Amino acid sequence: MQIEKRFTLPKIGIYLVLLVMLTFTLMPIIFMVSASMMTSRQILKMPYTWIPEGIAWENFAKAIQGNDKTYIFVRNISNSLIVSTSVAITTVLIASLTGYGLAKFRFRGRNTVFMMIMATMMIPFEAIMIPLYMVVMALRIQNSYIGLILPFLVSAFGVFQMKQFLTTFPTEFLDAARVDGMGEFGIYWRIVLPNCKPVIATLLILSFRSQWDNLLWPLLVSQSDKMKTIPQYISSFALERSTDEGAMMAAALLASIPMFILFMSLTKYFIGGSAIYESRKG
Repeated sequence: MQIEKRFTLPKIGIYLVLLVMLTFTLMPIIFMVSASMMTSRQILKMPYTWIPEGIAWENFAKAIQGNDKTYIFVRNISNSLIVSTSVAITTVLIASLTGYGLAKFRFRGRNTVFMMIMATMMIPFEAIMIPLYMVVMALRIQNSYIGLILPFLVSAFGVFQMKQFLTTFPTEFLDAARVDGMGEFGIYWRIVLPNCKPVIATLLILSFRSQWDNLLWPLLVSQSDKMKTIPQYISSFALERSTDEGAMMAAALLASIPMFILFMSLTKYFIGGSAIYESRKG
């Protein structure tokens, strides 16, 4: 019996490619962490020293105080949390309801509706940005949470993701619940939604991240400093006459913490969910 070699040349090549990709992925994060602990002079020094000589705690103090020392950082990061959380939750609810209807109900025009929803993914946001802004101005909801949240309540990608996942969900469970007298919304809330944890976790992370990093729309809608989001706050450091690179990196590091916490708390669901999805397809 021939013993299979643990490492072969193709496997070594794959591992090397993955290692290079991992290095390029982690390098900006390592630079952000390292630079947040240095002074501006140390950051601009060439060649760059990746290990800081000491921790410049004043960078974090400046990041929280802001350029004008009004501590607007707390308000801006709270705005981002409110907007991102609201969009993520509503996206999951609306996308799951729509995906459930398209996956498990037979009605005339179902495929047409689904294709029309998918067609909206082909339209870039920049093409509808000005019309959306005009609608927001007409409704007088600029410079408010509603103006920041409303255009992103529905996600075509979320509908697609939920529909594809629920297509493989056993219909027998739903029929058994109907026989027991459970209503359609009860089936959705008690049976369908609890069994969609992997795809819900994925959609939550993607929706939250897209709004957490969103800079373009808040630049149009948020007119006062109190309604600005954290990407606008970080970009404000670059607009100063003398940019403090250390404080800017410290602000970016602090702004990354909520996204990192969300990702780590939901990782087990969507990593395990990929295996469930593949087993259902098989």
